[in-house]
Amino acid sequence: MCDETRTFQVNQKVVYPSQGVGIIKSIEDKEFKQEQIPYYVIYLEVSDMTIMVPVNKAENLGIRPIVVEEDAQKALELIGEAYEPIPSDWKLRYQMNLDLLKKGSVMDIATIVRSLYHRSKVKELPILERKLYDSALKLLEDEISFSLRISKEEVETIIFERLEAK
Repeated sequence: MCDETRTFQVNQKVVYPSQGVGIIKSIEDKEFKQEQIPYYVIYLEVSDMTIMVPVNKAENLGIRPIVVEEDAQKALELIGEAYEPIPSDWKLRYQMNLDLLKKGSVMDIATIVRSLYHRSKVKELPILERKLYDSALKLLEDEISFSLRISKEEVETIIFERLEAK
């Protein structure tokens, strides 16, 4: 067993950017090149998928704990705030938002949802951007619902009420 620093514990809920909210089911050692490497075994409910992530790579992949209630509330507040217009070139917008999604903070994800929602009111989003919006919205709903311990449906209602208020 390697004595690597373990950031997460079994049964802890985590966010895997661009994948969703998951739960650490176990920490297992697997042999790789004659060395025992510890892996987080993470179950992602949204896709009904279990993945294994090397413990020493988790931080680089952006895996992080679910935000605290205060940060979830801040993300919901951000959704309702005024926003900067985003580039009209969809490829540039897409890349900017993809980079935000990879960073994966709840505020970054809320920023993507807010900007693409308002952009979609001006003009229909291209397919790739629509998928990015849907993915970001789902991630945001999942994380906030776990953080605030309310249903995803309630979170969705709050998000759209705030988006429509602008």
